[in-house]
Amino acid sequence: MTRKAAKADTGADKTASRQRAIQRDVDARDRRKPDQGKDEPKPVQAGLAEQPKNPMPAQHLRKPGNEADLALQPRFLAPDYAGSGKLEGMVALITGGDSGIGRAVAVLYAREGAHVAIAYLNEHEDAQETARYVEEEGRQCLTLAGDVRDPEFCADAVRRTVEEFGRLDVLVNNAAFQLHSERLEDLSDAHLQETLQTNIAGYFHMARAALPHLQRGASIINSGSETGLFGSKALLDYSATKGAIHAFTKSLASNLLERGIRVNAVAPGPVWTPLNPADRPAEDVAEFGRDSDMGRPAQPEEISPAYVFLASPVCSSYVSGIVLPVMGGPRG
Repeated sequence: MTRKAAKADTGADKTASRQRAIQRDVDARDRRKPDQGKDEPKPVQAGLAEQPKNPMPAQHLRKPGNEADLALQPRFLAPDYAGSGKLEGMVALITGGDSGIGRAVAVLYAREGAHVAIAYLNEHEDAQETARYVEEEGRQCLTLAGDVRDPEFCADAVRRTVEEFGRLDVLVNNAAFQLHSERLEDLSDAHLQETLQTNIAGYFHMARAALPHLQRGASIINSGSETGLFGSKALLDYSATKGAIHAFTKSLASNLLERGIRVNAVAPGPVWTPLNPADRPAEDVAEFGRDSDMGRPAQPEEISPAYVFLASPVCSSYVSGIVLPVMGGPRG
């Protein structure tokens, strides 16, 4: 391992430890809260295959959250999705690509003909699993461990991607930190900065690093959220960053229009990934997504085709500056 790689790996481990410390503080506060009852919605199935419905496993993960540790593995393979060369010969860099939506997007991008680089914090087992599935689609996968809060890591991740594949066509900003806080007074400075620096500053760092390598026809796709559209009373900081991501998307789309680079965002509703089991207490995770319009969380394979649509020039050459809601209904 090179000195720079060792430094990046150490920094990622420190970030994971810091996130766990914030998590322990929030977990302790949760244990002091009384239980709250919830209504019983009726789950909806609207796809080709029936997806898991509530109750989800009552499980709480340690930050940053490993997909391999989930009792119910998220569905990301999209077996009914047939690739047709929409991204043939292209190269994509996906942050948070080790698990959840990022993994599902990596697999479909490979199925559509793209080589993929995935940036992740320190979930090495998950990253290697994603790489295996990308390679099973007949494409190469580069794994890049580090912290998107660090501009040097972002620049290095882009540099290594271009060195490996010779180009960069699609940047997917997807890495995120989420941890609830019921009261604004309980939101510590460390918690706030972790969310801001990961969720919005990280998107700026990565986009800035990628731009010198993006040619006409390239695209940037940001992961927003329904919370950025409608808010969430227990996710004050997370919702604020997602709203900022939506504004960043529209502003950067205007900024890059003359260069022929499209910028869009996807705003998912609740999705079964490690993000929420690493946020909420186990009893709340069992109910995750129950209050959505479809009465259940989405699976990552139900979200990833939207990222293909926005990345593919043949599908969306006239689409830029949009926030595409994929929320299971009008409000998710």
